[in-house]
Amino acid sequence: MNTSEFYQQIWQDYIKMTPQAEAIEGALRMRGETVLNDHIAFRTFNQGPARLATLEPLILALGYKRFEPYYFAGKKLDAMGYTPPSSDLPRIFISELRVEELSAESQAVLQRLIGQMPVDTAADASVFWRGRAWLAPTFADYKMLAAESEYAAWLSIIGLRVNHFTISINALAQMSEVADLNEFVEALGFNINASGGRVKGSPAVLLEQSSTLASTQEFEFADGDRHEVSTCYYEFAKRYCDDAGQLYQGFVAASADKIFESTDSQG
Repeated sequence: MNTSEFYQQIWQDYIKMTPQAEAIEGALRMRGETVLNDHIAFRTFNQGPARLATLEPLILALGYKRFEPYYFAGKKLDAMGYTPPSSDLPRIFISELRVEELSAESQAVLQRLIGQMPVDTAADASVFWRGRAWLAPTFADYKMLAAESEYAAWLSIIGLRVNHFTISINALAQMSEVADLNEFVEALGFNINASGGRVKGSPAVLLEQSSTLASTQEFEFADGDRHEVSTCYYEFAKRYCDDAGQLYQGFVAASADKIFESTDSQG
């Protein structure tokens, strides 16, 4: 599979879960903007056949290279950033939950879900857009997970799929600041994630970011209950050059920690 096919598949899956992204992108293109993607991100568990170590070869096969690791102690996450084979492609960020650091009750729920995954779940790149590889949890289990880890709860019902695309503000012609894009998005009727500030990061750390609050969608849980849950969101990023004049390629953990909260329950 080439990168063009990869991103076509992921984008189509993403906009089904995140209709706001298609609306925002379309509104920008109507203004004559070129919308380029800064990075995409995936979430997974650190156990089972689709942990980061088994997903990474699929990313490397597309020509990507490891950039650097990240750790989010409060959210019990490890992550890795990857740089693309060419500048017209987005960076990739994959995080995984340290399942063993959750309570015994949460671990038991997650291990039941992980245990349903076929051993060849990550045999090819379609793992990134096939969605949930296990049966839906009960709503009670989902709520229990959410009380301890919104990340765990999100994964339990949404599954392994891209959880955001990111507009590169550097590539926009008519807007040069994150705050400007925030206002444009709000004028379209979408909400901005204010956790940690409406603009996260700064020129001093070479990266500024913001994001919408996730779209919501109704899902049926194992007990037959149907509930609206947060799905995916759209992110915006502006990168700065370092002292050597090179555009910063990484991610800022303190900012990413707050961006994760774009999928926190809104109900």
